[in-house]
Amino acid sequence: MIKNDGYSECANILLPLPPLQVEAEFEMEVYVRFMRCMRPISNQQLDMKICMAIQFVADMMQAPIIQVSKILVDLGLRAPRMAFPEAYLEFIDQLAMRGIHDFGYSNRALRDLRHHWQAMREEKLSSFGMTYPTLVSRSA
Repeated sequence: MIKNDGYSECANILLPLPPLQVEAEFEMEVYVRFMRCMRPISNQQLDMKICMAIQFVADMMQAPIIQVSKILVDLGLRAPRMAFPEAYLEFIDQLAMRGIHDFGYSNRALRDLRHHWQAMREEKLSSFGMTYPTLVSRSA
């Protein structure tokens, strides 16, 4: 576990570790840029710093924000839901609505992240208002 100095909420946040595979160049670049972006952000809330750093990395690398978030979660980032961009939360929530045995359900890192959120007692689907399509009846 990596300790974050000076933050009271760091018990709920685990920062990612560098990839172990030598050939994971893109993942290493995402990791390095993320850790570099965390330092100069002046926001005092660590979850907001994480979200802003993810957005900065995605902008710098011109990569989708969902891909950057997924790489960081695969590298061990565990944080409250508020620390992740809305697009990534929507992606995770859509995966969570699938059945366990469906193809592409999730990987181990995503399951660990969801367990982390459950341990923190965070409400599922709380990051955004879910809208569901309704059946509209036609009146002739």
